[in-house]
Amino acid sequence: MTDDDAGRDHREEFHEDPLGHADAWAGMSVGDLADEYGNAGIGAAKMGRAVDVYAEMLAREDVTNFFGLAGAMVPGGMRSVVTDLLRDGHIDALVTTGANLTHDAIEAIGGKHHHGRTAEAGHERDHDERLRDEGVDRIYNVYLPQEHFTLFESHLRDRVFPEFDGVVATSEFTRELGRANLAANEATGVDEDAGIAAAAYESDVPVFVPAIQDSVLGIQAWMHSQVSAFTLDALADLTNITDVAFDAERAGATVVGGGVPKNFVLQTMLTVPEAYDYGVQLTTDPASTGGLSGATLDEARSWGKLEKSAKNVTVLGDATITLPLLVAAARDRIEG
Repeated sequence: MTDDDAGRDHREEFHEDPLGHADAWAGMSVGDLADEYGNAGIGAAKMGRAVDVYAEMLAREDVTNFFGLAGAMVPGGMRSVVTDLLRDGHIDALVTTGANLTHDAIEAIGGKHHHGRTAEAGHERDHDERLRDEGVDRIYNVYLPQEHFTLFESHLRDRVFPEFDGVVATSEFTRELGRANLAANEATGVDEDAGIAAAAYESDVPVFVPAIQDSVLGIQAWMHSQVSAFTLDALADLTNITDVAFDAERAGATVVGGGVPKNFVLQTMLTVPEAYDYGVQLTTDPASTGGLSGATLDEARSWGKLEKSAKNVTVLGDATITLPLLVAAARDRIEG
């Protein structure tokens, strides 16, 4: 026996598990596709593993699901995916941005986002200057007419702010926003669904916006605070989300994007004795950037935010591609 042969007999990292290679066929279900991803390697293997973890997390009745939603997910077309998760009981606490709730409310009360474009190289400035002259805001390749923000501001003044007088937790404010969105949506016969905040209101799911001031919604709240006793208490939400975590028998985290929603979801476990048993992260940022958005869930384990035994996976890619695939494949498994 050679030294090489002896070394191969003690391969601690090697377990015989040959790739099956992914097949693709006409009529395959999204669950089938996820299974085929699991047979492959590199990013496909990560996606397949993410579906395994997420499906198990949703299927267990003893798991409380925390969902972090960053980025331009509503303008990017992910509104219905999140709305349906709320209505079907797959989200128990939502942490998102004021921007996502702004765009969600705009659609609830009759506004629409539109397919747009990015400019050809060398013409970016001319393109955006023209959009500014025409009163159109651009979010990558999505357009939003500025008059929809005016509609949104009137909605807040007429239907939301009058309900408060004094200090309010952000989660109480977003609950009222959801109620108002639902009422306006039904009263005016808007074709579009009432959306995320409304579904959270109907399902009694708290919505936390720890950086609400970083949005049009936050700007409007600040402006109202200048002429009334109304103000938002951000610290109160630490109590409210900690209460959800304390009551959880087991906990799972789904993190879409990074930034404040990601950290707020994960840091919640620093305030309770337990930690997350499951974690799925969808992000575009690699860990090599050194930023929060690319930090792996394994790193969170070192902080005590995930249990040592937690099942977790991070998938790199555009969340407007990976989120629908993750959700649809998991649903295929637990509902099919």
